[in-house]
Amino acid sequence: MREQEAMRIRAARPDLAARHDLTSYDGLTAARGDITAEGDTGSSVVVVLKAFDLARWVRDTCVFALGVEPRQAADWRTSFTRTVFLAGNPEQLRERFRFAHTAADGSAAWTAPGPAARTSALRRLLKAFDAPARLPDRPDTLVEIPDGPHPPGRPRARRDLYVATAECTISEALVHVNHVLAEAVLDGHIAPGDHLVVHQVPRIVGAPAHLVTVRVTTEKHLPGRLKAAAGLTEEARVA
Repeated sequence: MREQEAMRIRAARPDLAARHDLTSYDGLTAARGDITAEGDTGSSVVVVLKAFDLARWVRDTCVFALGVEPRQAADWRTSFTRTVFLAGNPEQLRERFRFAHTAADGSAAWTAPGPAARTSALRRLLKAFDAPARLPDRPDTLVEIPDGPHPPGRPRARRDLYVATAECTISEALVHVNHVLAEAVLDGHIAPGDHLVVHQVPRIVGAPAHLVTVRVTTEKHLPGRLKAAAGLTEEARVA
């Protein structure tokens, strides 16, 4: 887990990798502390949520990230795809605020990545999305990313998305999965037409394939021990 987190930090912020020893837990903690201390500096996205369904939200999160312009994507990636989740009804806000993507059913809407100042009025208006309940159990679910412009020479792929549910609230799962999906899209691991199979498991251990994108967190009751909160596997070809 340490190496996975270190790779994530190196990819987004080489300056932090140069400043801290990312091979040690203390070094990773110090790097995370620097990221937290930066607060609202850098690029961020605001998501307004009216209702939440994991599979539907996975699909729309990918659609949104695939539509982010390259310059905005680079800045957002450098900010570790920072995202704020707010509770509200996108339909009632669309005349006052500009959204880059809105789910077809109106359940969620995303602002384009940018400085926090651009969304300050929206963040003052709405409260944080607070869902302290655990993720409801559901069977493995296939999510199809809508087709669109495809990277040349890259066939459609199938990947498995694992979400660890033990001691994880809906609010926490939103954060974990959001980082995995957004970074996977920006790094080219998810493309239009791909298939994702969402697996909810108590813990991500012994995954059947290598995880190419992982969200690493600290165990709540075991300080100093890291765990995988969500992860995306290597691709399998889709006919």
